[in-house]
Parts: sequence; structure tokens; C-alpha cells
Amino acid sequence: MLILAGASVWLFIRLWPIVLVLAVALLIVGTMSPAVSWLEARRVRRWFAIAFVFSMVSIAAILIVTITIPSLLAQATSLFEREPVFRSGLADYLGQFQISAPLADWLRNLRYDGPGNNLGATAFAYSLRVFEVAAYGMSAIFLALYIMIDRDRLRGGLFAVIPRTHHMRLSRVMMNLETIVGAYIRGQLVTSALIGSFTFVLLTACGVENAMALAVFAGVADVLPYIGAILSVGPAVLAALGQSATTAAIVLAMMLAYEEFESRVLVPRIYGQALRLPSSVVLFALMAGGTLMGLLGALLALPVAATIMMLIEELRVELPGEQEQVATTAQRARDDLAEEEYERRTEGVAVEEAAAIAAEISVDRRYEENHPVLPDIPGAPG
Repeated sequence: MLILAGASVWLFIRLWPIVLVLAVALLIVGTMSPAVSWLEARRVRRWFAIAFVFSMVSIAAILIVTITIPSLLAQATSLFEREPVFRSGLADYLGQFQISAPLADWLRNLRYDGPGNNLGATAFAYSLRVFEVAAYGMSAIFLALYIMIDRDRLRGGLFAVIPRTHHMRLSRVMMNLETIVGAYIRGQLVTSALIGSFTFVLLTACGVENAMALAVFAGVADVLPYIGAILSVGPAVLAALGQSATTAAIVLAMMLAYEEFESRVLVPRIYGQALRLPSSVVLFALMAGGTLMGLLGALLALPVAATIMMLIEELRVELPGEQEQVATTAQRARDDLAEEEYERRTEGVAVEEAAAIAAEISVDRRYEENHPVLPDIPGAPG
């Protein structure tokens, strides 16, 4: 048993890049599927809906890159060129106060390696890394496309290896997983775009240079809850401090106000109840994901944690000391009815069609749970 477990861990480590590509592909599928399903519901053929959604996303991505990258590179280059002047001005400002004088001395004495030291080797190493990431990214995109095209066949194959008594539960798990992944990724894109736009408008209005580069950085940093707020605010305030202390104070106040607005208003409304994670679980998931996988781990931590919680709920795993609630008993009764309906409707049909029927029943059950029918009360107004 230990040998088998060790071999499994070794194989998982060796195939980790492939597993990561598959995970990213499933994230893309979960993000795109609702739009494809919306078009299918309006009698658009699936292959055309997939092509249309991917084409629109690709066009939007190309437009964003074309509009932002040249300006971003120019502003980032200018930011690096002005770094000595900015550092000197910041050191002079901090040197005015006794408490920050040691930091000012450290900034004045800060030295970098010579410009020619290992520059070629470093550039070559980063070029290989960028190429590797791009190759894995394209692989994930094409894998997601193939998964969406062959959805029925892949789903039928999965249902074929799972006992028939678990088909309805498997269908609910897949539906909930798609909801969790899609809601999280779409919500993250929205929040990142909003804070990037807000940062750009704020810095531009305050006359801070390199506003676009700082705004893009704020949008990217926003993918990290909690620490993302610090990473978003810090560079913007430091850049504004190079202009004046008053400007830095305005930028700091506005950025903090926006971060509070995002956490209190935007995030609950955008994410809704899709993740349903307690604050303690969120913090632990972010710490574990960031420690194990860095930035990517922190990005995947919340959907993974939400998936685990969903599996515990859907598979009816009884935690130590937990007592069965009335709602759980009612849910079991609804599950039994759904399984009876599935058995009746799939008698003698192919596995692919049975998988589609299971998905249809699961969607209907979710709609009934979210839109309960109130009993008629005699004498009540219609």
C-alpha cells in the first residue's frame, strides 16, 4: 500500500504541469459554458455557440492587448528610467522625519548589480520561461475547446465508469463545480477590471505619471484577496508621493475607500452565494494555496476550497460531532425522488443520452430549490 501511495505521489509530481494544464482548461470551460448554454437555449447550434464565444473572447483579448501593451511598455520603461530620481526624492522626503531617517539612508545607499552582470543569461532564462508559460497556456485553451466540443462524449464516458446508482449525484457535483468555477473566475475578472479602471482614472486625475502601468499592476494584484489590496495601493501611493505629499494622501484615501467598497459591496454582489465559504476557511485556503503554489495557488485556493466544501455537502459526508438536520433529511428525500425519475427516464437508453437526462433533471431540481412554489392559501388575494 505504501509503495502504491509513493508511486502515485511520484507520478503526480512528474505529471504536475499536465495536471495544471488540465485544471486551467477546466477553469476556462467553467467560465465559457454559461455563455454557450445561454446561446444553446436560444436554439443556436452548440458548435456555432462555442465558436462564437471563443471568437468574441479572443477578439476582446487581442483588442485589450493591442490597446494597452504598447502604452504599458512605454510607461513601465519610463518608470524604471525615473527610478533613481524617484528614489532620491522619496529618500529626501523620509529624511525629514527622525523615525524614517534610517529608511532614507538605506534608500540612498541602495545599489544594484552592474548592468552587464549576467544580463544575457537572465534575459535568455526569462525568455524560455515566458515561452514555456505561453505554450502551456495555449495547450490549456485548445484542451478547453476540445472538452467543450466533445462534452457529450466525455460526459458519457465518465458516466459509463460510474455505477448507475451514483449518476444523479455525479451530475449534481459536475453542475455545482461548473457554477463555482465560472462564478469565481468571472467575478475575479470583473473585480480586477474595476479596480484597474478606478486606479487609472484616479491617477490620471491626480496627474500621476505611468498611470496605465500602475493600473494594470493593481488589476493583476487584485487576484490575491487581502494582500492584493496592499499590493494595489502601495505602488500607486509611492508613485503619487514622488509628485507631492498631498497627492499621495489623496491617492491613499481614495484607494483605501475603494478597497473597502470592493470588499463590503462589490465582492458579495458579484460572487453571490456561489462559494459559500466562512472567513476562517478563506484565510486558511489562501495561506495554504500561496505557500504551496505561490500566486497561482492563491488564485486557485478559493475555488478548490469551495469545491471541497461542496463535495462534503453533496456526498453527505457527516463531520465528527455533526447531527443530521431537518434540511438534510428533506434533501435526501428530494434526491431519492430525482433518482427514481432518472431510473424511469433512462431505462434502455444509451449512456450519453442518460448523462444528458441526468444533467436536465439536476438543472430542474436546482430551479425548483431556488424558486420554491408557495402553497395556495384559501381566501388569499390572487
